[in-house]
Amino acid sequence: MPNTTRSIFSLLLALMLLGGCGKEEASTDDSSFVRTVSAPAGGADMLLPDFTKLVAQEGGAVVNIQASRTNENTAQAGGEDNIDQLPENDPFSEFFKRLQPNQADLVEPGDDEYNFGSGFLISSDGYILTNTHVLSGMNSIKVVLNNRREYTARLVGSDTQTDIALLKIDAQGLPTVKIGDPKTLRVGEWVAAIGAPFGFDNSVTAGIVSAKGRSLPNENYTPFIQTDVAINPGNSGGPLFNLRGQVVGVNSQIYSQSGGFMGISFAIPIDVAMNVADQLHRNGKVERGRIGVVIQEVNYDLAKSFGLEAANGALISQVTPGGPADKAGLQPGDIVQSVNGENVKASSDLPVLVGMMPPGTRLTLGIWRNGKREEVQVTLGSSNTSSADAGNQSGSGTNADNGSGFTSEPTGLQLRSQGQGLLVLQVEGAAQQAGLRRGDIILMVNRTAVSDENSFNQALNHADRTVALLIQRGNSKLFLALELHR
Repeated sequence: MPNTTRSIFSLLLALMLLGGCGKEEASTDDSSFVRTVSAPAGGADMLLPDFTKLVAQEGGAVVNIQASRTNENTAQAGGEDNIDQLPENDPFSEFFKRLQPNQADLVEPGDDEYNFGSGFLISSDGYILTNTHVLSGMNSIKVVLNNRREYTARLVGSDTQTDIALLKIDAQGLPTVKIGDPKTLRVGEWVAAIGAPFGFDNSVTAGIVSAKGRSLPNENYTPFIQTDVAINPGNSGGPLFNLRGQVVGVNSQIYSQSGGFMGISFAIPIDVAMNVADQLHRNGKVERGRIGVVIQEVNYDLAKSFGLEAANGALISQVTPGGPADKAGLQPGDIVQSVNGENVKASSDLPVLVGMMPPGTRLTLGIWRNGKREEVQVTLGSSNTSSADAGNQSGSGTNADNGSGFTSEPTGLQLRSQGQGLLVLQVEGAAQQAGLRRGDIILMVNRTAVSDENSFNQALNHADRTVALLIQRGNSKLFLALELHR
């Protein structure tokens, strides 16, 4: 390759790599925190990150955590509670078994039980972030600093919903990490982890951001950062660094069939973790706002049925009677597209945005209703408030038999009036492919309530080719999109 061509090629590669470092900011001392080194690849120079400066300057703020307890019946701890609660036929059962909290889960012989994990200092006077599951069930916590000094730690508070815990040791003048903004992370950007996998403290691994905003089973309040950084038992609670040497995540889980690293790991965004830590520091507990709705994803067919150009937002399928959403006038069929101006791209975004705000906060929700954009003001309630969840409301009306039923040609359904709604007697063709089942109760067609053959046909006559059906299935409600045959 000519020298001129090679130089241009190397320059382009360098620009591509540096372009993944986040938003363009004013020049600071850490703007080029990680150097790049060249490595031969097929005759061309490839630029790879050099993390030596990051490790030297930030490694001192990473700690090793050893949690223990003395009990009569030693049993291995390891975050299995959520798995045990799932029935064997649950679709998430197998997936959950492969999501491993990354504590060492090492049980020593004898009466004492030990968990090993990682953490990092967020204040010079000894406040430390780590994972809740590292400390779960333990009654003694020891923290070992990078310089081998050992401290007994006090648990300030923990939050199982986000798997974040805050510890305190009695010390001053300690090194601390720099906090970054996970929103500036780009998929494909280099990141690094420092922790104690299998007890090997101050181990460094690196990789790239594989995806952002991952939603995992039973993890409603955490939009996980997925990476291919090697994370193993003992890494739990350790920091995930960006190229600027800033912490952007807390390493928490892996997806594994063997119990060890298989190329998929998950980190809690640092803004979520710091919000929890601040509440734990001030109040000793975490309170989350709630609006009292059940939501679902907007797929391509549902987007068409509601007149949306793109499949995004959070579709409300149920509203808790008397809850904040109900008081604000939100209805099934509304699609939440923004919270205080911040876009809701997927349904999993909504509980994260709402949950990071305290009860009593007044929000402006941008919603899609009846083919146009509207704004609704909602005052958040508390997630700790005891109230009936919309998912537990039957709302299916009476079980009275109101005739032998009728067949709807456009939908291919055989239906019967069921008081408040239409009972599905038989499903075939497109309706079956859309997910309708025998025994479902159709409550609405494109936000219009239906209760008999006449109201059902009228609603279909005013609909386009694709309709959104709100159905009751057991104690749950959901929307399904159905293409009509005309």
